[in-house]
Amino acid sequence: MPEVENINPYGGDRRSKDRQVQSMFDNIAPAYDMMNHLMTGFLDRYWLRCLVKEAAEVKPKRIIDLATGTGDVAFALARRLPEASVTGLDLSEGMLDKAREKAAGTGGARNITFVQGDCLSTGLPEGSADAITIAYGVRNFADIAAGYREMMRILKPGGKLCVLELSAPTGKLTGAFYRLYAGKVIPAVGRMLSHDTRAYSYLPESIAAVPSGGAMLSMINDTGFVRARYRRFTFGVCTLYTAYKPL
Repeated sequence: MPEVENINPYGGDRRSKDRQVQSMFDNIAPAYDMMNHLMTGFLDRYWLRCLVKEAAEVKPKRIIDLATGTGDVAFALARRLPEASVTGLDLSEGMLDKAREKAAGTGGARNITFVQGDCLSTGLPEGSADAITIAYGVRNFADIAAGYREMMRILKPGGKLCVLELSAPTGKLTGAFYRLYAGKVIPAVGRMLSHDTRAYSYLPESIAAVPSGGAMLSMINDTGFVRARYRRFTFGVCTLYTAYKPL
């Protein structure tokens, strides 16, 4: 199994992974929210609530939501923590356009700012966040370790990291069902709804290759985070990792 950093959305395309990921999300932005709900049986809403609850525990005043996509995590954080400022950062302007449309459709979100940027080099000030969240974004990084180093840099001492990522079940029956569903059903539905022939084939490929459980904790710990732990959801198809920057 190749490392997830070496798995690209468009195979033989010679562009760098970050450029391919950017193009992929620009392409699938109109169908992204619907696909998330359908392919998870709407369980993504429960996973989102768990992520927001973890982030809210430290009562953050400044939150950075990396790989914010269409803004669902940022909106949920802003509702839960109306006194906090939330910055949603994403590489894809197509996804950010959807986030801004959603903000306008709800009368705006005065405590949210959406900005285009690279999660591996955000340009945000050092120690500028009380909490960092990222949902379904780490496996798309061209360099996961570099991504965690950047998160460490922009967190303030004592700040909390919350990472929600898809993962592959390892049980005999659940693993077999998941491989069938992720390998056949999701790509077929994704091609039909998103009109991108590769995006939802790349999805199960990247999920299968991304470090999970203890392997992901090791990467987080190697960056210098402390009190790292993880919690699996729904037979292991999604995992929530939390950790803190040392004081």
